[in-house]
Order: sequence, then structure tokens, then C-alpha cells
Amino acid sequence: MDRPDHAGRRESTATPVELRLDASRHLTPWLHERQLSFAFSTYQAGKLFMIGTDDRGDLSVSERTFSRCMGLYPSGESLWMASQFQVWRLENSIPRGARHDGFDALYVPRVGYTTGDLDVHDIAVGRDGKPVFVSTAFSCVATLSERFSFKPLWRPDFVSALVPEDRCHLNGLAMRDKKPRYVTAVSRSDVAEGWRDARRAGGVVIDMDSNEVIAHGLSMPHSPRWHKDRLWLHNSGTGEFGYVIPGEGEFVPVVFIPGYARGLAIHNGFALVGMSRPRHGSSFSGLALDDELRSRNAEAQVGVQLIDLARGVVVASLRISGYVEELFDVAWLPSVARPTLLGFKSDAILHTITIDQ
Repeated sequence: MDRPDHAGRRESTATPVELRLDASRHLTPWLHERQLSFAFSTYQAGKLFMIGTDDRGDLSVSERTFSRCMGLYPSGESLWMASQFQVWRLENSIPRGARHDGFDALYVPRVGYTTGDLDVHDIAVGRDGKPVFVSTAFSCVATLSERFSFKPLWRPDFVSALVPEDRCHLNGLAMRDKKPRYVTAVSRSDVAEGWRDARRAGGVVIDMDSNEVIAHGLSMPHSPRWHKDRLWLHNSGTGEFGYVIPGEGEFVPVVFIPGYARGLAIHNGFALVGMSRPRHGSSFSGLALDDELRSRNAEAQVGVQLIDLARGVVVASLRISGYVEELFDVAWLPSVARPTLLGFKSDAILHTITIDQ
């Protein structure tokens, strides 16, 4: 299909399958009233999407191509994004209160760090302004290096070597008090890809400060996020979204997610949750989620759900069909109503020039 770029030109894509985004009737009024927007990354399709509303309250959609884009983290006017072999910092180039072609934010990829294929999953920014991320390939939490591919900061005490073997499928990272504090892993394996044998009940949550496992028996846990004294996360293999209270040791399910849950962002008591269609014949199939969907006479959905944490209910959603089948991460973009972004597939990036005054 063809799609308009931010300047109204047409940019052709090679994808023959039409993309469709269907917002529930409450989503656009909810976003428009709060002047709020969000982004999500699509691991399999290699797209970064930004979703907002225009002046009339209609849905606004912008997307660009970034190979295997995954973890997202907003920080001030920046949006950090992990991709196949680079970590990108996108910057909003529109001053607050200004507009360009109807958009109030234009995210431009300003800085890219070439890391090689570390299989970077979750990414965040510490109090020093430096990014920290999970290298799933090396089973560690790391940061960027000016000279080298990465600088390891921490790894689980059950992983005996820093090697690219994806031993435990370390994937999720939660910040607490602006420092990396909790991680999720699919297993406690110490052999190459050993996590694949523990998908149904081998998952753990680890406190990085103490190396203590604070929750276990999970199925493919992902996307831990600290909010109001609770660690919210996905028990993705069962379709459960819930929380862990450190010291109590149990995962408390709150909402069933009708899809493979991955990606979580929380803003003012509302959680944005990503959903994917499990890949058949892969490590994402044959889980309890499949049985639960059948028992509810439902099929796996692709898209995002908006959840009121206080009530534990879904208040709005965005359904996606077409060539996008997997989401990885989601991110709120506070104080931005209608964002757009630049990529590398059109000449818009050649002609969009802004001046620091």
C-alpha cells in the first residue's frame, strides 16, 4: 500500500497486505481529552508506530521502518528505541506549543549507537541520563559504550559466563527510583537456550540489588514496570496481567489479555498493554494461553489495550490486522497529542531541517 509521509508525499511500501487499525469507540475521546499519545514497536514487521488524535479528535497514525525495533523508553523530549543492531535516540524537533503540518511533535532519529546484534529487549534511562538495557543474547543488563559494542553492568548469579547464548531469556527491565532494579527471565538456565525447556513454569522475577528471586513459577514473564509500590508485569504464557509485591512472593493476576502480552507502559493509573498473535510451531505456542483462549471461545488479538489499574478493567483498545502480527513494546508520550516521526525510507529526512536557536 501507499502511505503519506509527514509532508503529504506518498511513500510506497513493498508490503502487499493491507494494514488496518480499528480503535474502540472510547479510545480516541480518551486520548483527545488528555492530549496524550503513545508509540508501539512491532518486532516482526520492523515498524515504529505513533498514535494520537488530531484537532477534530480523529485517530492519527504515523509509522516508519526500523529493523526489528523492540524496547522503547521516553525521556523528556527523547524517545530511546532498540533495533536489530543499533540503539537509537529520537528527538522531538518541534518546540512545545508549536505545530508543523498539524503535528505537535516530530521525532527524528538523531543519534544511533551501533552495538551489533545483542538482542536488546527492554531499555530505560537512569538518573544519569544514560540508557540501560537488557541484552537477551548475553543474559545481562548493560549500557552503551563509546568505543565498544556494550558495557555489561549486571547478570544473574546463576549465569556463569558472559556469552551470546541466550541462556535464560532475560528480557524485561523495571526502573525504581530512576535506577534499574527488577528483571524478568523465562528460566534460571545456565546452558545455551535452556530457557526453551522451562517455558510453562520456569519464569522468575529477580531483584538486581540482592540477586534474590522475588517471584517464580511464571510462564514467559515480560515487561516489568514499577508503579505505586507494586511491580506490574505480564505472565505472558498464561495471558495474565498482574503484579508482584516484593517480599510477598506471589504473582497476583488482575486482567486476562486475549493475546501474547508483551509491552507495558503506565501513566496516571492507566496501563497500556501490547498484544501479539503467538507464532505457531515456535517457543510462543503450546502454552497455557492457547488453552485459555479456547476455553473463552476467543482468538489471539493483535493490538493494545488500555487498562484502568484501580478497577482492573479494560476501558479502550486498538485492534490491528494485516501484516503486523507481533508487538514488542509500548510507550506513553505525555503532553503530546499528535506525534509523527521520520525514518530512512523516504526523502523527508533529507529536507526536514531544524535550527537550535
